[in-house]
Amino acid sequence: MFVEMAPAKRVKTLLAIGSIVLCLALPARAQTDAPAPFDTDLQRLGEILGALHYLRAVCGANEGSKWRNEMQALIDAEAPSGERRRKIVASFNRGYRGFQQTYRTCTPAADLAIRRYLDEGAKIAREITARYAN
Repeated sequence: MFVEMAPAKRVKTLLAIGSIVLCLALPARAQTDAPAPFDTDLQRLGEILGALHYLRAVCGANEGSKWRNEMQALIDAEAPSGERRRKIVASFNRGYRGFQQTYRTCTPAADLAIRRYLDEGAKIAREITARYAN
């Protein structure tokens, strides 16, 4: 049976899963400029965090910089350098700017995008943890 989670519950779940990823999978990686096997997933997660940073504010979540801070924590934990860092940061900015160009106010479509991104972000975090945790 599928039970719909309240948006606040999904946010907490995504943050909890993200924290697990940060604590278990990412710190084990040595600082290097070589691509990690999970870089594509990190870039997608960065894009999702950027989109959520914009959309949650437009939809009145009053979370301040929560999603930007989550992205910063991800970067701090992974400590990418050079091109890896640039790609991860660019993905966050792409997610933010993409929705900034489309939505000026909260709409049902924006609310749906938030729900979908919360679900997708949680899924990516779970998959990274399952595949790469020590």
